[in-house]
Amino acid sequence: MTENRWNRLTAPELRDLAERDAVVLLPVGSTEQHGPHLPTGVDDFLAAEVCRRAAAAADTLPVVVAPSLWCGLAEHHMPFGGTLTLSLPTLHALLRDICRSILRAGFRRILIVNGHGGNVTALNALASELTVELDSQIAVTSYFTAGREVIAETLETQGNLMHACEGETSLIWAAFPDLLREDKVAEAVGPAIPLQSEDLAPVYRSVTFDTVTPSGVAGDARAASAEKGQHMLDGCARALADLILAGIWD
Repeated sequence: MTENRWNRLTAPELRDLAERDAVVLLPVGSTEQHGPHLPTGVDDFLAAEVCRRAAAAADTLPVVVAPSLWCGLAEHHMPFGGTLTLSLPTLHALLRDICRSILRAGFRRILIVNGHGGNVTALNALASELTVELDSQIAVTSYFTAGREVIAETLETQGNLMHACEGETSLIWAAFPDLLREDKVAEAVGPAIPLQSEDLAPVYRSVTFDTVTPSGVAGDARAASAEKGQHMLDGCARALADLILAGIWD
């Protein structure tokens, strides 16, 4: 498979890709607690993995995957420990400087690919800010939004990703099986929650995740499998590749 990761390519190779008008995918995740059975890097690892697969799937268009931004907005997970979080101004500044660097390297098209529910609202707003600040169309999606259909058809106990749930556990099981603590899956159970971007509650109120679930899990990881994870990874990557090929910047 052709190398598509920015930090594994040379500067001349990247200059050539910029001249070919390659799309740059910028994965943005989080480092936060994911219950007793998953590593803290879930959202970072999965966003980057889907981007790598999408770059390979979009075989008629050159695509580069930038190094992932591994820290996001995770204040609500801080009570559990093991969590790193940014302030909104810091996230804005980091994205501004990274996107500016990508543009100065000669690329024109950037798609931020999010992997953390807590980033969704902020990234939508920041994409508008960055488009004006950098005078370049900065687009944003979440891999679980792009792949909404395949996720819904694959999962048995939920219709969308929750947190350390059937979905995320399956995805990690497929992509990074050595990181799954299989002996802890039986205790990885919590209440069902909506995606933050789709919460229909009439009022938004900030609450910490320990008030939602004492286990740090939302959903039921016991229904997870590597087979489900593989199907969702490939489906999300295909959906993301289709978005790129459709020319979302036109």
